[in-house]
Amino acid sequence: MADIRSRPPVMRLTEAAAARVRSLMERSDSKGAGLRVGIKNGGCAGMEYTMEFAEEAGRFDEIIEDKGARVLIDPKAILYLLGTEMDYKIDKMSAQFVFNNPNQTSACGCGESVAITPAKPEATGASA
Repeated sequence: MADIRSRPPVMRLTEAAAARVRSLMERSDSKGAGLRVGIKNGGCAGMEYTMEFAEEAGRFDEIIEDKGARVLIDPKAILYLLGTEMDYKIDKMSAQFVFNNPNQTSACGCGESVAITPAKPEATGASA
């Protein structure tokens, strides 16, 4: 029989981020599966975080349920988001989700895009 190991979630949410995700889902016209987080190529640093309402979970989405909030991780983004903490910050000029990502190597000056390297295999619990 195979040994089943638990693995840490790809991403965790701060209380502020979880509260904001719950609020967005409650106010959404569609009562979908959650908020999908991913990455895409773009911006001056090379990559951008993406977020969208998800009507249903994709077959390979990683589902994170943390502090009463449900976030779906796009499977193409999993290695880029391993170990990330999602926060929500409000200051005088903006309110936004902030990703504290250990895989991020740099960011552009305007803060709209980032450079991210995939996590190493040992971070996934896989053996080489």
